[in-house]
Amino acid sequence: MTATQTGPAGRMQIARGLVALRERSGLTQTQVAERAGVSTTTVSRYEAWQDRARIRWATVKALTDACGASRQEQEALVAIAKSQADGWWIGNSAVPDWMDPLVSFENAAAYEHVFANTVIPGLLQTEEYALAIHQAREVRSANAEIERMVEARIKRQEILRRDPALHLWVVLDEAVLRRTVGDNGVMARQLTHLREAAGRPNVDVQVLPFTAGAHAAGAGHFVVLGRDDEREPLNSMAVVYIEMRRRGLYLDDPEDVGAYKLTFDYLRSQAADATASLRLITEARQELSS
Repeated sequence: MTATQTGPAGRMQIARGLVALRERSGLTQTQVAERAGVSTTTVSRYEAWQDRARIRWATVKALTDACGASRQEQEALVAIAKSQADGWWIGNSAVPDWMDPLVSFENAAAYEHVFANTVIPGLLQTEEYALAIHQAREVRSANAEIERMVEARIKRQEILRRDPALHLWVVLDEAVLRRTVGDNGVMARQLTHLREAAGRPNVDVQVLPFTAGAHAAGAGHFVVLGRDDEREPLNSMAVVYIEMRRRGLYLDDPEDVGAYKLTFDYLRSQAADATASLRLITEARQELSS
C-alpha cells in the first residue's frame, strides 16, 4: 500500500519536516515540485498538516530527494508516512472531528501540559464527573450519545497507562476545585481521584490559588503537546490546542508554541508547589463533606 491515512500528528511531523528541508535548501515550492515531478499544489498540500488527504510515502520520498535530505532525514519522514495511524478514535462518532487531532497528538506526544480554569482536564476526570460535564454541555443530545462521549473520554485516559506513559503536567485554577460539578458526592469523589492521580510518577498537578492574583494565562484553557527528539529533530513535534465551543484551534507555528510554553512556565512558577497543591485539594475535598 503506497497511501496511508496518516493521523494529524504524523501529518504535522511530515509537513514541518518538509518545510524545514525546503527552506534549508533555499528552494521554492515550485522548484521542489519540478525536481520531484509533482504539482506545486501537491507540495503545498504536503506542507500543510491540516489537509486530511491520504499521504503517499513515495511522494514524501520524492520531496525529500528534491530538497537534498540526508538518508537519515528521508527515512525518518518516510517511516512516518508508511505508518497506518488509524487509532480507535478514527471514525468514532463519540469523538467530534475537531477533537480528532487532539487525540491523535496525545497518542504521539511524550508530554502534555494543561492549564485548566473551569473544569478538571479530561485525562483526569472520573466517569461520573465527565457525565455531568457532558450533560451540561450537550443539553440537546440523547442520553445514549452522551454515554458514548463519556466512554470515549475515559478511553482517552489509557494514554496515561501506556509504556512509555504520557507525562501529564496540569496547572489548575483554584476555581476548578471550588466549582461543584454534578453534586457534592460527585465532586468529592473527583477530588479524591485527582489527589490519587497526582501521586503517579507521570502526573504532576499544581493549583494556582486565588491568592496568586492576576496570572500569566490571562484567561482560557489551553494544552501544549509535544515530543522532543534531539537525535532526530524531524521526529520532534509540538502543538498548542485551545478549546472553543464545538471547535478547537490548533497552533503549530514555532513562535506561537514557544509563547504558550513560556506562559505555562510562568503559571508553574506562580502556582503552589506539589505539596501545597495537594493540601489545597484535600481542603476542598473536606469542605464538601462538612
